[in-house]
Formats: sequence, C-alpha cells, structure tokens
Amino acid sequence: MPGSLPRHVRCNTVPAAPNPRPASLCARHPVVPADRLVAEMVPPPRFGDVSFDSYLPDPDQPSQREAVRVLADFAATLNGAVGGGRRRWFRRAEPDTGPAGIYLDGGYGVGKTHLLASLWHAAPGPKAFGTFVELTNLVGALGFQQAVQALSGHRLLCIDEFELDDPGDTVLVSTLLGRLVQHGVKLAATSNTLPDRLGEGRFAAADFLREIQGLSAHFRPLRIDGEDYRHRGLPAAPPPYADAAVTEAADRTPGAVLDDFSDLLAHLATVHPSRYGALLDGVEAVFLRGVHPVPDQNTALRLVVLTDRMYDRELPVVASGTPFDEIFGAEMLRGGYRKKYLRAVSRLVSLARDSARVAPGGG
Repeated sequence: MPGSLPRHVRCNTVPAAPNPRPASLCARHPVVPADRLVAEMVPPPRFGDVSFDSYLPDPDQPSQREAVRVLADFAATLNGAVGGGRRRWFRRAEPDTGPAGIYLDGGYGVGKTHLLASLWHAAPGPKAFGTFVELTNLVGALGFQQAVQALSGHRLLCIDEFELDDPGDTVLVSTLLGRLVQHGVKLAATSNTLPDRLGEGRFAAADFLREIQGLSAHFRPLRIDGEDYRHRGLPAAPPPYADAAVTEAADRTPGAVLDDFSDLLAHLATVHPSRYGALLDGVEAVFLRGVHPVPDQNTALRLVVLTDRMYDRELPVVASGTPFDEIFGAEMLRGGYRKKYLRAVSRLVSLARDSARVAPGGG
C-alpha cells in the first residue's frame, strides 16, 4: 500500500506564500562546455570535505583500518615525504619500479569513495577526481590527445567506480592511463572487482583481456571488506507514496523537480550521460510518480548514471509506484551489469530514506 508522507513533509506550521509549480527534468536540455568537464573533476559534494580522520572503520573489519594506513602512506609519497620526516623539494619523486597507483576493491558501501576522496584531499595539486564514465566522457569531449595534455601535468588522477563494460572503453582508458603514467601521474581507483578480473564473464576477446592485464599492472590491489554502510543499523526505506502525496509535497518543496518516471526515462535517452550532472543543477529534491520496472538494459544503464549523479548531490528522492529494490528485473541482475544495478539500488534506497527530511524550509 502506498505510504503517506511524514508529518513534517505534509504540514507547515507557519503559512507561507505558495511556491511556483515544481520544475521538470524533462524540460531541461543542458549544454556542457568541455572546459566545465575538466574543472568539475573534483570529489562530489557528498565527499567535498572528507578526510582519513573522518572515515570510521568498522572494528570488525581490519582491512578497513589497513586501507586507511596504506592510502595515508601513499598520500605522503605524493607530498614528497621521505624517511626521517625529510621532504623532497623537487616536483616529481624519482622513478620507482612499484605500481603507479592504488586500486581499492570491495563491496558496496564499505567507504571506498570516501577513502578515494580523502586521498584526493590529502594530495598536492594539480589533481583530478572523476568516475570512469566521466573520464570516458572527457576523452569524448576533448579528444584523446587533448585529454592527455589536460591531465598529464597532474600529480594524481582518482577514478571512482572503475567498471569495464565495453571493450572499446577499456582500450581507451587503458591507453590513456598508460600515457599518463609515462608522464609521472599517480593513479588511484575504486571498483567492486579486482583489476585482473575486470570484464570477466562479459567479453573473451584476446585483445580485451590483454588490455585488462596491462591496466592491472599499474595498480596495487587493496581489498576492503565490510557491509554496506548506507544501510548499516538504519531503518528501511519508506514504502512508495501515493501519486497525489508526491505531487502535493513537490508543490510545497523549494528546488523540487517533479516528473513521471516513464517520461523521465524517455528524456534521458535524449541527453548525453555526461550532461546528467548539469541536468540536476539547482535541484534540491527529486519527486517521481509511477516508478516501474525498467524495460530494457540501455534504459537501465542511463538510470544508473542519473542515480550516481543524484547520490553525489545527496538529493532526497520521493517516489510513488514500484519500490526501488524491484526496478531491475531478475534477468538484468543475472547479467554482466549486475554490480552496477545493485549499486544503483543501494543508492536509490538510501536517497529514498532521505525523503523523510524533505520539507519546505528544511526538516
């Protein structure tokens, strides 16, 4: 049964002037210049001020504490620290024979992105932070040589959600990272699969596997165990609301966008995924009516990207219809993109839980 909205969402204790009708994501057609893609290669707002000290390791998972130690040591090398507290006064460290970066492998919600962003904050600039999708979009916007030029002067490149689903993207990113390593750029990445198993079960072409092995050589794998912190000790997400309740709450919420789920899915097909972040510019909360199972894989993958951008911005999601943990069918969850879909479910459920704080003027 659809739930009713929490009392502080349904009621205002102080009468206020009515807000304009909520905007619609479907009415937006953002244009993103290439230089914005480079300038925005920083941790998302959710991780805008995290640090190693603010990461709280699970006491039952020693690998989490070990990950903090290894990454802090890695950050120290980027800052030029050497034994005895001395510092190097030249820009680059001497070449070494070890891996050029750290690869954080672990399950959903164990804090990999928090740790990756903490490394970025601790490292000297210039530096860049982005998801795998954002990195491929950058190359698409700038061209390969220009992307190499834009990033080759960096001390560190952090790549979040490194999931290889397409052999073309694998070759592209592998080649890019190889070129950046030659320029002395250090690398750090997160994923839910160890580097030598990326793409396993999806593509068997010899060239693809060779690219994976070459990419793996750049990283020192670091395993992080634990349960999904997004749901650790927290209440379950609320059940879907009624359509009318979603509409009424959107009408009263500043910065809200209100869309029918089917319309939004269709609109996403007309917007390049590199622009989904811009699609959410100025949005404070997302309201969706009539959520239903996603009909096909292309649509599902676009929704995954939008979910990541909403999660980055900590946008509460108020929805009616099908619960978010039922929108990806069994066949999808058995396929090669299973991990992406499970991550999206974890994040959507977290954002749905945040709907309890959506109210005009805050809550």
